[in-house]
Amino acid sequence: MAQKEKNIIDKYATYIRLEKGLSDNTTEAYINDLNKLMNFLQSEPNTSILSLTYKDLQQFIVQLSDIGISARSQARIISGIKSFYRFLRTESYLETDPTELLESPKIGEKLPEVLTENEINNLINSIDLSKAKGQRNRAMLEVLYSCGLRVSELTGLQYSNIYFDEQFIIVKGKGDKQRLVPISEKALKEIRNYLMDRHSIKVRKGFEDTLFLNSSGAGLSRVMVFNIIKKQAKIAGIRKNISPHTMRHSFATHLLEGGANLRAIQMMLGHESITTTEIYTHIDREFLRKEITEHHPRNRSFGKENHYTENG
Repeated sequence: MAQKEKNIIDKYATYIRLEKGLSDNTTEAYINDLNKLMNFLQSEPNTSILSLTYKDLQQFIVQLSDIGISARSQARIISGIKSFYRFLRTESYLETDPTELLESPKIGEKLPEVLTENEINNLINSIDLSKAKGQRNRAMLEVLYSCGLRVSELTGLQYSNIYFDEQFIIVKGKGDKQRLVPISEKALKEIRNYLMDRHSIKVRKGFEDTLFLNSSGAGLSRVMVFNIIKKQAKIAGIRKNISPHTMRHSFATHLLEGGANLRAIQMMLGHESITTTEIYTHIDREFLRKEITEHHPRNRSFGKENHYTENG
């Protein structure tokens, strides 16, 4: 972010806190949503908050929708951005308001569930590792949440496509398109623990490279994963109506809330809408790894665990 833009945002924060009388928490929420737009602009060449157009804003909202951000959250973000651009006009930074025609999405149908970080922890920690499939199930949930996979991508995940040293996995998505996705150290640790159990299973022909196996040595079905998650949620005391997709949606939401780049999230999810395919060539592996490492809560918590372990 350029110093000029930072100064403008700081001035706006002072304005809404002092002149509009907003609380510190509300002011922080407004600035956090504005920072989501700033992160988007960083990947737009020659575009700043003062040169942003209505078309740029539409692209921003499309990307929010692409990664599964709910209509209600989109409406809140748009409201905050509109407030900011009214301020820019009032202070004579701009002559026209690019948000004037921007409409919020309609809020009507039931919104998809999102688990909090605590609920994710409770869900995974509630798994009984003394049971036969406990470690497998724990590894599966870690991978779902750490990588934002579709359930079909999880069940089709191959052992040969896990790169432990590089901390990446190759995922086969819709239309058999492959993509690289960073994977957390926490998820890799759980996979390693599961492999000790997997080696004792008699693998059926055709499933030699399938990572997650059922008790018969074949791959898991999507229904089996759905039932495992539903059952575990009940054990963890989570009353929300969740499914494997809830883990994927929580992955995207937590990354966005943590400040990750929208386009990096899109690429990791395997979304290739017409409006975003072109930019993927500009995102490299190190950039994706940085986005996951810095912004995914599972990486932050695992780093703390290691710190405490190493320091007694």
